[in-house]
Amino acid sequence: MLYQCGCSESLRHDLSLSVCLTDCLLLYVFYSSDEEDSSGERGSLHTWKGYSYSVTPERVLLSRPVLQAALGTRHGVLLVEGGQVYSFGEFPWKQSQVSEVGPLKPVLESALSGQRVVAVAAGSFHSGALTEDGGVHMWGENSFGQCGLSSLTVVPNPTPVAVMDPDTSPPHTIRVLELACGEQHSLALSAQHEVWAWGSGCQLGLVTTIFPVWKPQKVEHLVGRYVLQVACGAFHSLALVRCLPPQESRRPLPDKCGQCNQLLYTMTDKEDHVIISDSHYCPLGVELLAEGETRLGPGRSPPLGLLSSPSEPLLSSHASDSAPGPHPSITEHTDYERGRTVAQNGEVLTTTDADISASGTDSDRAVGGVGGARSQNSPYPNDQAVKEYLKKLSDTSLAEETAKMTIAGASFQVTDSLDLLTSDLIPGVMPVTTSSALNNLVSSCASAVGERVVSTYEALSLKKMINYYYPGVGGVAGVPGGFPGGPAEVRVRLEESMQGKKSCSTGDIREEEAEGLSRRLSLPGLLSQVSPRLLRRASRPRVRAVPLTPVGGLPEAGELLPSLQTEVWSWGRGEEGQLGHGDNLPRLQPLCIKCLSSKEVVLVAAGAHHSLALTAQSQVFSWGSNSSGQLGHMASPTTIPRLAKLSEGIRVWDVGAGAQHTLLLADGDCYQPILYYSGQQVREGAQDATQDQTEGYSYTQQPVLLPFCMNVTYIMLLFVQTCNCVCVCGVFSVYLSESLSTALGPASTVLLRSLARCYSRLCHLTGQHSASLTANLRRRREFKSLVMLEHASIFLDTYNEYCCSVGNFLVMGGFQALAKPSLEFFGKCPELLQRLAESSEENIPLSDLLVTLFYLPMRHLHEYGRLLLKLGTCFEVSSVDYQKLQDGCSKFEALALHLKRRRKEAEYTYHFWKSFPGKMTDSLRKPRRRLICESSNKALTLQNSGRFSVNWFILFNDALVHAQVNTAPHSSYSWFLQRCQCPFSLHGLKLISPEETFTLLACSSMEKAKWLRSINQAVDQAMTGAGQSGSGAGQRAEPPISRTASYTFYKDSRLKEATYEGRWLAGKPNGRGMVKWLDGRIYTGTFKNGLEDGFGDYVMPSKTLNLNDHYQGHWKEGKMHGIGTYKYATGELYEGSFQDNMRHGHGMLRSGTLNSSSPSVFIGQWVHDKKTGYGVFDDIIRGEKYMGMWQDDQRQGTGVIVTQFGLYYEGAFNNNKMQGTGVLLSEDNTTYEGEFSEDWTLNGKGVLTMPNGDYFEGSFTGEWGSGLKVTGSFFKPNLYDSDGDKGRALGRLAVPPEEKWRVVFEECWMRLGCEAPGQGENQRAWENIAVALTTSRRQHRDSPEMNLSRTQNRMLESLEFIPQHHVGPVTMEKYDSIRRYLIKACDMPLHPLGRLMETLVAVYRMTYVGVGANRRLLLQAVNEIMSYLARIFQLVRFLFPDLPEEGGAIPEPSSDPQDKKDSNCADTQRVVSSSALLLPVLLPRLYPPLFTLYALEKEKEDDVYWECVLRLNKQPDVALLAFLGVQHKFWPVSVPVLGEKTEVVSSTKDACFASATETLQQISTTFTPSDKLQVIQLTFEEITKEVMSSLEDNFLWSMDDLFPVFLYVVLRARIRNLGSEVSLIEDLMDPCVQHGEHGIMFTTLKACYYQIQHEKTT
Repeated sequence: MLYQCGCSESLRHDLSLSVCLTDCLLLYVFYSSDEEDSSGERGSLHTWKGYSYSVTPERVLLSRPVLQAALGTRHGVLLVEGGQVYSFGEFPWKQSQVSEVGPLKPVLESALSGQRVVAVAAGSFHSGALTEDGGVHMWGENSFGQCGLSSLTVVPNPTPVAVMDPDTSPPHTIRVLELACGEQHSLALSAQHEVWAWGSGCQLGLVTTIFPVWKPQKVEHLVGRYVLQVACGAFHSLALVRCLPPQESRRPLPDKCGQCNQLLYTMTDKEDHVIISDSHYCPLGVELLAEGETRLGPGRSPPLGLLSSPSEPLLSSHASDSAPGPHPSITEHTDYERGRTVAQNGEVLTTTDADISASGTDSDRAVGGVGGARSQNSPYPNDQAVKEYLKKLSDTSLAEETAKMTIAGASFQVTDSLDLLTSDLIPGVMPVTTSSALNNLVSSCASAVGERVVSTYEALSLKKMINYYYPGVGGVAGVPGGFPGGPAEVRVRLEESMQGKKSCSTGDIREEEAEGLSRRLSLPGLLSQVSPRLLRRASRPRVRAVPLTPVGGLPEAGELLPSLQTEVWSWGRGEEGQLGHGDNLPRLQPLCIKCLSSKEVVLVAAGAHHSLALTAQSQVFSWGSNSSGQLGHMASPTTIPRLAKLSEGIRVWDVGAGAQHTLLLADGDCYQPILYYSGQQVREGAQDATQDQTEGYSYTQQPVLLPFCMNVTYIMLLFVQTCNCVCVCGVFSVYLSESLSTALGPASTVLLRSLARCYSRLCHLTGQHSASLTANLRRRREFKSLVMLEHASIFLDTYNEYCCSVGNFLVMGGFQALAKPSLEFFGKCPELLQRLAESSEENIPLSDLLVTLFYLPMRHLHEYGRLLLKLGTCFEVSSVDYQKLQDGCSKFEALALHLKRRRKEAEYTYHFWKSFPGKMTDSLRKPRRRLICESSNKALTLQNSGRFSVNWFILFNDALVHAQVNTAPHSSYSWFLQRCQCPFSLHGLKLISPEETFTLLACSSMEKAKWLRSINQAVDQAMTGAGQSGSGAGQRAEPPISRTASYTFYKDSRLKEATYEGRWLAGKPNGRGMVKWLDGRIYTGTFKNGLEDGFGDYVMPSKTLNLNDHYQGHWKEGKMHGIGTYKYATGELYEGSFQDNMRHGHGMLRSGTLNSSSPSVFIGQWVHDKKTGYGVFDDIIRGEKYMGMWQDDQRQGTGVIVTQFGLYYEGAFNNNKMQGTGVLLSEDNTTYEGEFSEDWTLNGKGVLTMPNGDYFEGSFTGEWGSGLKVTGSFFKPNLYDSDGDKGRALGRLAVPPEEKWRVVFEECWMRLGCEAPGQGENQRAWENIAVALTTSRRQHRDSPEMNLSRTQNRMLESLEFIPQHHVGPVTMEKYDSIRRYLIKACDMPLHPLGRLMETLVAVYRMTYVGVGANRRLLLQAVNEIMSYLARIFQLVRFLFPDLPEEGGAIPEPSSDPQDKKDSNCADTQRVVSSSALLLPVLLPRLYPPLFTLYALEKEKEDDVYWECVLRLNKQPDVALLAFLGVQHKFWPVSVPVLGEKTEVVSSTKDACFASATETLQQISTTFTPSDKLQVIQLTFEEITKEVMSSLEDNFLWSMDDLFPVFLYVVLRARIRNLGSEVSLIEDLMDPCVQHGEHGIMFTTLKACYYQIQHEKTT
């Protein structure tokens, strides 16, 4: 743990000390890293009383080091190492008080011996302990329920207290993180960061009137907020809460009071300004006095005071030099109380001025002064005062009357100083300043009413506007020294401002900017935002302001560092002002202290009657009772938080509050912490603390140093100098006006904004880290959990980014341009800037001072390293902890060294640009570009250059520039210099760039070595990243041949002015990269030897349509080649093959816009970007589909057309027309076969056949459907004429099935490495398959949008291995292996066979779906499937050459050798067929369109069959069996129903042969004929099984007996499209099973189908 390495836990008495010893006995734990120093032994305990110059702590001897101490009124509690707890002092709650034990003799609390305690707390008369598991133990006085145990007035020993959540069922125990104790109450902070309270009094914050509260209850008012810490005073409570996010906290404010239903705000529109009043008063939240009267009656509307902003406290003008009494009267606070308004939730909303005297000149007539109070109840100043001031403000001589000021040798922001000066001065004595009193009128109510006047008034702050005009004005006219010496509140406010700037708050930056941003976003939220009429009267142009720094923290830190956006909430009694709300009223529920919301409070502490808040800027705010000077200042009123007065350079990081004193642990100029004390002071000679206070005691007026702390070594090891850098924040945390933008120029302005953003993040990180380190030490965590150690990258990256931004600004000459505005800002006082920059040099240029100032934060890295090094001295050198600390120290030191080197590079580059010719500077000067070396001394020349040519080579970190004298740079080479070597010349350097090779000659070997080293170093840095640390010690001797870099081409005609970024090999793009052309074209993908090769993504803008063409697919040698997808800007989409940037091969083109509901689609063969070969064109707009041959984008050859109206044509096409011989059929079977001349136009000889068989034969002319002219003969066929005489089968004039999709199979053969089908090497084919699978797998892995499923990945891995069964004789085992391999290959689209299968399915569905679902296409569809099987089987036999041909046999092994000898050879063989092997893979994918064609073809027969099935199924089982002629012996006698046998009666229906019926119904759920035949066989087996169970005897079926039973089963199965099923089986059945058992069973089913169609019922 941290405390074992010499670090104490905390200065405070406990995590939030409530009450300290009344006799000023103070107890602290000191730690020392020096074990030899006996006076400062680790964990030693020292005590002393009060404060005096001669006080010396007394040491209390304990056996173990003390980790924590907590003090009550007369007792204390100690936590020692090992988790043990000791008590000391007086214990009236103990059953037997040990008299011989001294008051400081610690006594072990044995009741906690079995627990590991991690924290202790003490109230006035009770104590608490927190165990490691989050349990709470309490003991002591319990009269008010403060111990949380009912029925006991005292609790003698530590007793567990159950903190249970009653809202859960069953109630579960709440884990507690933190415990705090007051006088009559206790608080606990849970692991869910909620507050639980018990005890008595309004300080509980509970919604109850019954006290005491014996059991811990949740403080509901804080539910939903993230509470960070709790603290208890005697009768009040504090909570540190994380601010809600903006979207949560921005709730609309109510219009009316929730209690009295009156308007909260009123608005009056004057001629030049708006007056908003919030004078509504509601008494909610005011605690009743004992007499039953409220402190402010509901009928009284209290006078209102004046605030400068909602978050700034108002300072009274009355400041007495005499010390306040121990009990200040309420009248001392009325000047502030009158200015408060209480809303319905008890929050103090706003303050306005109710008492401004226009003629007052005396200082004690300031705002809120008691003597100057008026009876007038107006919420705003009189109109005359406002008009007079506006008149002054609009005076054109304002600029001449203003003055500059510098106070106490330090600078602060103009806007802040103006706020401070004008917010407290009355109009009558108001000096001429550049700020507006209107700003201070009603600014506190701005956020509440801003949205109500958004449409009326313009959003422009007058204060900001004036500050833009006079950025250097900050003084007060006529006042020596720059500020008036009269009003005390002005001096106090200025001192507070100065102290805030000294501590360099990060909050000041964001607070100022957030204020400005919110004003612009919410428009006229403030009354300082005046109307356009006032602006016109002022006759001044508007100035646009741009914020420099963002509002927010460091996103990279995440949850690692604590949030600085915090709030302080208080509740309880407030008679001493300890609640901080500006009044003495009590609060029954928690209420936010508004003025601390933006102060970045990280710690709160509560004394008996005062409160403290510590900020991340090391500031201490205090409020409440100041009877003994415990607040650390003498300002009044004390009812609002004010800054404690500390010497300059003192940074407080821990605070403790007692009854009448305050202790501050601060960090001075050395590592050793120091103690400051504020409160009662023991006079010399005063012995008894209980004597008269006025005799023996006085008090401090501000914190004083305790001298003895310098002799007790280290009280705690802490982070040193955490906020040094923030002293710069006042220099540039302002808004950037247009005048400054003009001085800097656009480029430097952008860099300055970036610099300010980086600085803001750096400041925020510093503050967060300070709070994190303090919390880490306080909560006794191990040093390993330090954020700066575990997450050092956050710090390193932030400092690296900041240093880079400063360097970029320096290189571009930003500091030189900023010098003049800075001098004006500092009032032409460079000495102040020199002091801020901590520079002791004389006559240093102002720009150099600014550079030094902006580089100051870099010193933090050394301090981080020193801190870790100091921690490391507490461990053994050989320990792991020591090594870890050393490694962390090395990281910070290495970065500090690296950033120092980068600073030198930036300064070197800046000085180079100052001497560089101006006309070349603009083209070469870039923020991130740094100079490495240059040849202005003629040390380097170009080989073979002219005699009189003068060459200048400049080596930057990103380019090598060859500049000829008086000309522009000749060429620029980025860091892909492939080789830097020595050619034949002794002093030569050969450089290879992506576009050329050239040789440089050095003047000497030393110069050559210098340039060789510099070039290699530049290349190495460009590859490893400029932001990485490290020097040339670890650099390569020569740049690697493969690298990643960026380059812009300037010579290559194809890539001219294009920028490539990606992988390189031997000086050329190779691997993955991206090319961007100036015209907007972008290619992202793989390269090979400088050309696009592999898979890539290409975007090309279309100039006419303002859209992009987009190609995604494969490339070869810089051209689109292979499978790809091209989305055209016109809306067309092509998916298919490319060759030489053209569509070539098989592909599909969707025409029309992509969002069109019916685009036309072509799928087929392309040759050189034109449709050529077989293809299908679906013209959905015309409702036609063409399936045939193409030539040069025209239909040419044989083809088929079907229309949505049922027309069918097959025949010849010429020049995209129906021309030649063809056959045309209409929906009613009218057929014409003959000559055509145009689409649907008959012209020539032909035969026209009517649906009834009559036909015309002769010559025909005319368009089909519009009337035909016939010349010929009419024939009425004889009844005995055969059908063949009338016409022949369809399909004979269509494209033969083996010619369809020829290119699809050719591409598959090419992927296997075969130039023609069957011509190639088997081994090479398998190697190509493995390469294709591996490449596709890598491509899908690199493309997240193309990821495969886990199953597909496993399948792909198995397919990458070449199967061993592709050679050798094929056995049944190998045959099964081949079949399984084919199933996996066809399921994987990355496999050539899978790709083929996927394409065939697409073209088949494209052909026979939609308009193609025409019954006349059934024969072609079936023949096409058979063609697929034959051609795929050819591929399979090429891969597995030993597989038998179609119809060949594979012997099946027999298990019995004797059976093998005796059996017939034909019975032990399996016939190999393409149907059996491939149909199970292919047919399920093609089944939907195919079965649709069968259903259309068999529609009439199936309707007749189905009508008969419905009619016959109306009969019961017995009647139907009798009707079908089933023999009585086959009738089931009983059937199983729900597991029981039920007798078949005459009314039984659908019960007989039920299992066979269910089996036969599965024929509709199978796809292949073999599966359907298997279903038929199982049906026969089920029938036989049921018949045998009734006959109980073996028998053989005869067809006469079997057929009626099977017919009954077919009828009961009710298969809707049985005719289609029968036809599909018949057409696609494997020929080898047609004459076997399956063939007989199928014939039986077919016979049943025809029998049912012709069945007649009697």
